Amino acid sequence: MEQRISLVTLGVADLPRARAFYERLGWRGQEVEETVFFQAGGLALVLWGRDKLAADAGVPDAGPGAVTLAQNVRSRAEVDDVLATAARAGARITRPAAETFYGGYAGFFTDPDGHVWEIAWNPGFPLADDGTLTLPDFT
Repeated sequence: MEQRISLVTLGVADLPRARAFYERLGWRGQEVEETVFFQAGGLALVLWGRDKLAADAGVPDAGPGAVTLAQNVRSRAEVDDVLATAARAGARITRPAAETFYGGYAGFFTDPDGHVWEIAWNPGFPLADDGTLTLPDFT
């Protein structure tokens, strides 16, 4: 598993309120399918409903302060490889890798303290050679 993070997803109670807050801070986001994406340097900050975040990650409750870390990888096979590596390292696989609604492939695990990681291949989010993620223009 490469030592990098592609996306940080915050589980929010009220998406319009959360988006408005970040925009008041001067951030500019794009909303797609009830998800707000902010380019943040070489990674993305994502706002998504807490209930959807928990269901997607295969955990019972995302709760207040919910965060999911994600690493985008370059292929479906790499998703499987990283999840296998995580399991051997002591992770709990909370959702095995599967096709996603956005045309990609992803799975989830938690570390020994319960922090949620998503490992994903997303053909719409290309990665630079150094692993930097650049969001597409959703408009």
